[in-house]
Amino acid sequence: MILSGKEIEKELGHTIFISPFNEKQLNPNSYNLCLHNELLEYTTSPLDMRKSNPTKRIIIPEEGLLLEPNKLYLGRTKEFTRTEKYVPMLEGRSSIGRLGMFIHVTAGFGDVGFSGYWTLEIFVIQPLIIYPNVEICQIYYHSLQGEHTPYVSGKYQNNEGIQPSLLYKDFEK
Repeated sequence: MILSGKEIEKELGHTIFISPFNEKQLNPNSYNLCLHNELLEYTTSPLDMRKSNPTKRIIIPEEGLLLEPNKLYLGRTKEFTRTEKYVPMLEGRSSIGRLGMFIHVTAGFGDVGFSGYWTLEIFVIQPLIIYPNVEICQIYYHSLQGEHTPYVSGKYQNNEGIQPSLLYKDFEK
């Protein structure tokens, strides 16, 4: 079952945490999250799954930044979220998708217990100018049935910002 916007609001501060929270970003069954003012871009090619790949930081100016097709940009939400009872899911807004911008390539599924900023895997199919603080995606919540172990110590938990792939850590096991 997906939580309604009213239920999301009711759970704020109890089992759902969104900071900062703006009531104007609440939808009938989701909450819009905003793009922070920075991106990461990988600086080498090819990328290597077994290694930490270098990145460079790009600041998105108020007057906008042109994104190029066929490049992967990593961004993040301005909001820090946490959930203790529900499964968080992330989707791009339809208005963003209609401009040919994808905000997650594969990672729209969160884990109950996740606490942090959402890293966005941004890809555009045509040149597009983006701006900081735009409502770029929406988070929604599913109820969870059955016994579960919350995500409390994963490699992306309690992150401080944009997270490049940490897949290389899986090879260290």
